[in-house]
Amino acid sequence: MQLDPFLIAIVLLAAISHATWNALVKFSGDRLMLATFIQGTGTAIACFLVWFVPLPHAEAWPFIIASVIIHTGYHVTLINAYRFGDLSFVYPLARGAAPLMIAVGAALWAAEVPNTLAMIGIGLVSFGIMSMGLEKALRHRDNILPFALAVLVGMHIAAYSIVDGIGIRKTDAFSYIIWLYAFEGLPFYIWIMARHRAEFVTFVSDNWKSAVLASLFAKLAYGLVLYAFVEGALASVTALRETSVLFAAVIGAAFLGEKFGWQRWLAAALIVSGVIVIQLS
Repeated sequence: MQLDPFLIAIVLLAAISHATWNALVKFSGDRLMLATFIQGTGTAIACFLVWFVPLPHAEAWPFIIASVIIHTGYHVTLINAYRFGDLSFVYPLARGAAPLMIAVGAALWAAEVPNTLAMIGIGLVSFGIMSMGLEKALRHRDNILPFALAVLVGMHIAAYSIVDGIGIRKTDAFSYIIWLYAFEGLPFYIWIMARHRAEFVTFVSDNWKSAVLASLFAKLAYGLVLYAFVEGALASVTALRETSVLFAAVIGAAFLGEKFGWQRWLAAALIVSGVIVIQLS
């Protein structure tokens, strides 16, 4: 389960990129329109880049198609989760639950069975991330819907991570990434544009600079994770990737005036301890 230093650097860069574009989401104020812009931009850039990479091997296409379907479900579920639950509750729970789910899925479908020490490390990272939403979770204790939707989001994250982690190993990595991006956001983008075109145009005209930055960071973040999946164990890579929640908390404290209280310090300690245990495994 141990990752070599190069893969660690790649995944940490992905985590920082992921935290950065999520911070830009807070600046933009409209998660739906920004998500639409990110998906449309990713497809547009990838449609240009497909001319410079080969077609994925035939055995990779079922995984690309499955990933597109799962990603579409992920975005729809995430939007509904944010309708009923706060970002600071839904986001840590969904991202924190994913590594544990991926560890189980990778054992079943990728023959990657973590040893006991690795599972302890993954568990520490997951519980550390989820604990960052503990205060909001207590507020939602009488409403099961936000909790259920957050868990469903986590299941989508786990599903597309496992599918992509297996699929990218069946062809050239850059080919898989580019062709996935060419199709991944298309259904969601078309759906939103059909329903909210005027809102989208207004949003882009007012926020295009931050939206472009968010798009670049978002696509860089997952592209780096996909590349790391080629050599690294799915559960270990994902656990390290989800440290983005910690980086997001640091960015929020440094630039958005958010508090970094004892709960976040405890979460940070659990996350860092988990990463160290994974490496020791």
